[in-house]
Parts: sequence; C-alpha cells; structure tokens
Amino acid sequence: MRLLALTRLAVLVPLMTAATQKRAVPEGFVTTNGQTFELDGEPFYYMGTNAFWLGLLTSPEDVDATFLTMADAGIKVARTWAFNAINATELPTALETNLTYYQVWNDSDWTLNEGPQGLQRLDYVVSSATQHGIKLILTFTNNWVGYGGMELYIYHILGNTATHDEFYTDPTIIASYQRYVTAIVNRYANSSAVFAWELMNEARCAGDSLPAGPDCVPGSETLTTWYQSQSDFVRSLDPYHMITTGGEGQFYWAQPDEYWYNGTLVSDFNFNGEAGEDFEASLSLSNIDFGTYHLYPQTWYPELDYPGSNFSVLNWGLGWIGAHANTSAYVGKPVIMEEFGVTGLDNKTSIYPVWVGYAIATGHARVHPWQFGMLNLTEDGGNRVLKYTDQIYQGASPNDGFTVYPNQTSVWDVFVAAAIVQDWRT
Repeated sequence: MRLLALTRLAVLVPLMTAATQKRAVPEGFVTTNGQTFELDGEPFYYMGTNAFWLGLLTSPEDVDATFLTMADAGIKVARTWAFNAINATELPTALETNLTYYQVWNDSDWTLNEGPQGLQRLDYVVSSATQHGIKLILTFTNNWVGYGGMELYIYHILGNTATHDEFYTDPTIIASYQRYVTAIVNRYANSSAVFAWELMNEARCAGDSLPAGPDCVPGSETLTTWYQSQSDFVRSLDPYHMITTGGEGQFYWAQPDEYWYNGTLVSDFNFNGEAGEDFEASLSLSNIDFGTYHLYPQTWYPELDYPGSNFSVLNWGLGWIGAHANTSAYVGKPVIMEEFGVTGLDNKTSIYPVWVGYAIATGHARVHPWQFGMLNLTEDGGNRVLKYTDQIYQGASPNDGFTVYPNQTSVWDVFVAAAIVQDWRT
C-alpha cells in the first residue's frame, strides 16, 4: 500500500515545487541544480560506495590499489571517515600497532595529530582519490563509539552523567566540535576531490552508551537545529563544497507508520521522530545541499524478520526508497541512498538489483552500498588488527557481513552494471 501511494506522489509532487537555486563553484567541484548534481555544468550521475577504513591503511600502495579497483568498477564517489579519535590512555597501544589517530583526548580537551600517523594519512587518501578521479564524502564525527565518535566529546567535557543529546546543545562541546571541523575543512577546502562535507554519521538522540534526554524527543527538532547551525558554520568556512547531514533519513510524520508485534500496535521509530531526525525539515535547510538516508531493515526490525513471517525486507526497502524520492521531489534537492545492506549472499543477490534499480528509476537517488570490499591488501603481510572487531584478514578489508568483494561476482556485477547505467545517463 505505502509503496504504491509514494510512487504516485513522486510523480505529482514535482509540479508543486520550485528548483533550488544553483550555486556557482570552481572548476572540478560538484554542486546541485534542483534535484540533480552537476559537475562543470553537466549532470553528474554516479555509482558510490563506503570505505570507512581508507584512512586506517598504513601502506600508500594499498590506498592506491583500492582506489584503482574502485575506478575500474566505475565508482566515482567514496564515503570515508575524516575522524579517528582516541583517549590518551590508548596512545601507547596506538603507537605500538600503528593505528591511525587524528585526535588525542586528555581530560577536557584534545590535541590534533598532523603527523605521519595522523592527518598525513588522510592527506594521502585525498591525494590518491584525486589521482584516480574519485571524489570523497568526508564525515566529521560519529554518533556511535567507533573510531572516536561524539560520546568522547561528552565524556571528556561533561562526564558520564550527561545525556547523549547534550552534544547538540552544550556550548563547550559545540565549540570543540567546530574547532575540529575547522581543521579538516581548512585543510581540504581547495581540493576538488571533496564531494561534500558530512556533519555526522547517523546522528540520533541516543547513542551506544548514553541515553537520550528530555530535550531530544519527537517534535523537539534538536537535531534539525544542530544541523542548521553546523551547516551554517561550515558554509562560513567554505562557500563552495556541498554539505550534508549524514543522517539515516528517519521521518517525523503526523501519522507515522505502525506495525503489530506480540499483539501490540507499535509506532515505527523510522517515521515517528523518536530517533530525532526530521528528514524533510533537515533537507529544507538552506546550507544542506542534499539529503542522505540509510537502509538496514534486517537490523532495524529483527523482531519482524524471521522465517515464516509476513515481513518483506525487499518490499520495506522499496517503500523507504520511495518515501525519500518523494521528499526529494517535494523539497527540490537531491538525495542519495548513502548506506544500505543485507546479510547473506543470496539476500544480496536477490534484493540489491531491485533496490538499486528502483533508486535509479526514481531519478532522485545515487547509491552507496555498505561497504566496499578490497582484496590483496599487502600491509603487515595482509593481516592486521585495526580496532574493535575490524581487521585486515588474509589481505581482505574489514568484513562486517555487509561487505561486498570483487570475487563475489553475482553481487559485485550489480554495482558495476549500475555504474554503467549512471555513466550512460551522464
């Protein structure tokens, strides 16, 4: 029902909206023109990917080989972390294991690491991307604990009694975040390799270890206000590169979707504002150039996704894609399917072609599967523990169950084919 309604709306809504004002940018920079990306005055359609671990590689040859493999597959935009923060207590281990780190937190402040084990590694990623014709979405911090996300700011500045959402409102934390953002933006402001700056990966009211507080609830617009102030700040540093949120794309609908579970009608957090996002409101902000959404039905609805249930991962994803295409048309800005994944090779083979095909058919979406898999990495003999459960194992980049490697041809070819289609459209 929802998919059919959204498909009809996506046809009608563009007649009701005006195109977003196009911003002039230097040669080689991507910008937007209504719902379309443009590069040097021409429409820019592309196939994208995610490779958060690029800055963690210690071998320039492995970085180059990764970008070459991406380019050969037709990928034009890659998303990666422009953050890697550690506590001072972790520094000895980081030095011993050659872990990349850009920030070192000690007490209530952090020190920037611009050395060969720090931002010089990100410098090389940007340089290699330039050489291989690939543009980068650079993300400033993480809602989650991985590689030093926002809760490091909270713990060091406010302590462990704070709530997760105080990151978005506390003046000292905001100033600290902006100081880091300034360092990254100023470092790469002149680089045409930067596709866009991204404010945060998957901002929510709650995090891994800290709960949401009473000031971050449906309708509070805490995240929207933060998106506005931080996108305005980044725009003051850089008038040319695009800016996006990095959000998962949750909605705040007046009549959110519901579903039955254990005899109870449950309000769907992806549509009721519980996570903190209001996709339409954030996409409408003046300095948010395009929208992002993520797609993980198996992870989001484990209570519904079981053998014999009536829940369809494939169909739920189609509805989610349609909802964001509709909002893109209504607001008049592009959106990208920035992350998506299912586990299991059979699931990937059957579901990805349908999702990707529908996203492209809407005319409003570019796709970034989570995540890119690289083989034949050579550093440390092809075996190296990174952090958490991430590792280079037998020459393969980290595998979280969603990773797609070149030797999985039935899945890999889905994205190679999509890249060809996007090239043809351009």
